[in-house]
Formats: sequence, structure tokens, C-alpha cells
Amino acid sequence: MSGEIEIGRSKRARRAYSFDDIALVPARRTRDTQDVRVGWQLDAYHLDLPVMAAPMDSVTSPETAVLVGRLGGVGVLDLEGLWTRYEDPSEAYDRIRRAGPGEATRVMQEVYRAPIRPELITARLTEVRQAGVVVAGRLSPAQTQRHWRTVVEAGVDLFVIRGAAVSAEHVSGTVEPLNLKRFIYELDVPVIVGGVTTYTAALHLMRTGAAAVLVGQGGGATSSVRQVLGLHMPMATAVADVAAARRDFLDESAGRYVHVIADGSVGNSGDVVKAIACGADAVMLGAALARAAEAPGGGYHWGDEAHHERLPRGYRSWVGTVGSLEEILNGPSDRADGTLNIVGALRRTLATTGYSDVKELQRVEVVLAPYSATPTR
Repeated sequence: MSGEIEIGRSKRARRAYSFDDIALVPARRTRDTQDVRVGWQLDAYHLDLPVMAAPMDSVTSPETAVLVGRLGGVGVLDLEGLWTRYEDPSEAYDRIRRAGPGEATRVMQEVYRAPIRPELITARLTEVRQAGVVVAGRLSPAQTQRHWRTVVEAGVDLFVIRGAAVSAEHVSGTVEPLNLKRFIYELDVPVIVGGVTTYTAALHLMRTGAAAVLVGQGGGATSSVRQVLGLHMPMATAVADVAAARRDFLDESAGRYVHVIADGSVGNSGDVVKAIACGADAVMLGAALARAAEAPGGGYHWGDEAHHERLPRGYRSWVGTVGSLEEILNGPSDRADGTLNIVGALRRTLATTGYSDVKELQRVEVVLAPYSATPTR
């Protein structure tokens, strides 16, 4: 294959790129920021912002899901998290936040041993629904068969099946695996599924009938999957490969468009812009929203892989607090690091490159330009 590099006489590899390795090129035409559009359509739902709040307990509570929804995005509740294990999870949150660096993983393992309670799944989703925003909930592939009926009966609008790596064909000699194609076909709600990082895996997921696929392994700022399992795929290449699968599936299916959502390593406004430039329709934000004053993590950030009972693959990380959810998404900003006014930055990029909406920005010219952070002045 062209572009491959010889690792040794018996192994070759292709080069892959992260968001830090690329940059967008300004075009000959510019626009006024008031003349650009950042909304998108996911199935029956028009969303004002191409942003989903990640289903992570440090990011999304029922309250923050409602706030993100009112600001124009979608908050995705983790239906295997603290909010469905505890009637009042405040003490569990306090334990996680107070734990010292050397004991945080053990404390999280203890806290998350409490069982998932179906009645709390219903209660949390109902709370979001009563606020009048789009209701989205996440289950892992392992728990979907057990709890999907509770989720659907609670009135979820978007069903998210999210794991570190999700495939359309899971092989097991001990349990009957989730048949995604049959499962999605039989549901009356749109399903978002992932993560995937390759063209082939994404194409297979698209053939299951998914409304959207998540690109990435999630939890970029908190994940140690590369250290523990040796797995990693830089996001610029991953998003571009999955966007190619979407293009080919569009032809294969005679016009069925599957949305691509970048999920992982999208930590600031520049990453959001570059994810869309590589082919994403929207982004799922974790650490970026964990920095909000309203975030339940209180400045700490962790994902579900951090408390696995046998093989943790993530950390509890300190990300701090930079502003309110509204300031992070819509500004105004008093920082020059891309952590505030993320959507304002996207609008400015659209105006600078001359494109009128997010879909058009996928056509922007991109160059390889590895980035080195400038020291704080």
C-alpha cells in the first residue's frame, strides 16, 4: 500500500495523524459571522449546535443534560453511571473527588459496585424529558440487552450504544452477543453507536441501520487504553476514514446518510473545527464540558473505563474549571486557549474560510502542520 512505512522486515504500517498534526487553510472568500449556520439535523431532530455532551459522570448529570439541551446541543446521560445507581449520588461524587491520586481508582471501583437500578433509569430520563429538551441516554453493548426496554419505555429520543470499541460482529463462545442489525431494526428510536476508528468497522456499523456512528475510543483526556491495551488511532485519520465510509455507504444504500460524530481528543475549539474539517457532522465533548462550573465532577474528569473492576483503562484527571456551560459553548471568552466560546470559534472559522455551514466546512483545504504549544505568556 502506498504511504506505508517499514517498521521492520516483517511489519509495515501506515502513518496516521492527530488533530494537532493538521491545520485548516483560509480561503479566498470570507463571510460575516452573522451569515453562517452551525446547526444540524439528526434524524427528526434539528439541533442548534453540533455538540453532544459525553455520557460521563464528570460531565453529564440530569441537570447539565437539560442545560446543554437548552443551549442547543444534546446531553447524553450515562445510564450505567452514578445517577442510575444511587437515589442521591452526592456522597459518591464526594468520595471520588476527595480521593488522593494513589487511591482514586480503588475508590471509583468501590463506588461503582452499586447495582444499576432500572427505576432510576426511568426517573432520570423522565427528568430530562419534562424539561422539554431532546432526551439521550447511553448504554454499553454489554448492558444493552438487559436494560434497553426500560430505556425505550422511558421515552428516550436518541439511544446511544457507546463503548471503547464497538463492532457489528462480536464473537463470544459463552454468551449470546448483541445483534446490532436486528436490534436497531426492531427499535422505533434512532440509534447512535460507537466507537470505531477504521473505515471497515464504520461501514459495518452503518449497515446495521445506525443513525450515526461515534468515531474514537472516547475519554481521550482520561483514557489509558494505549498504555494498557496498546490500542490507539489518531483522530484526524480516524474521522477522515469514517467519513470515507459514510460517502461509500451513501452510494451503496442509494442515499442513506449516516452522521459521523467525533468522540475523543476534542478538547478545545480548534479540535472541534478540525474534527468537522476531517468529515465529522458533530462532536461529543467530554473534558471540554467537564471544565464547566455546573459539571458534576467539580473540576475532575473520568470515564467509565477508569473504574473497570478487573482492568481499569483510565484515570480520574484534574481539568479545572474555566467558566459556565454557556460561556464554554457560546461565550463570551476571556481566555485565548480555545476552552471558552467553542461555538463562537467555529462560527469565526466558517466566516474566515468562506463556508456558510458545518456541512460545507468538510470541504475545506487541510495541510499537515504539526503544532507545538506556545509557552504561556
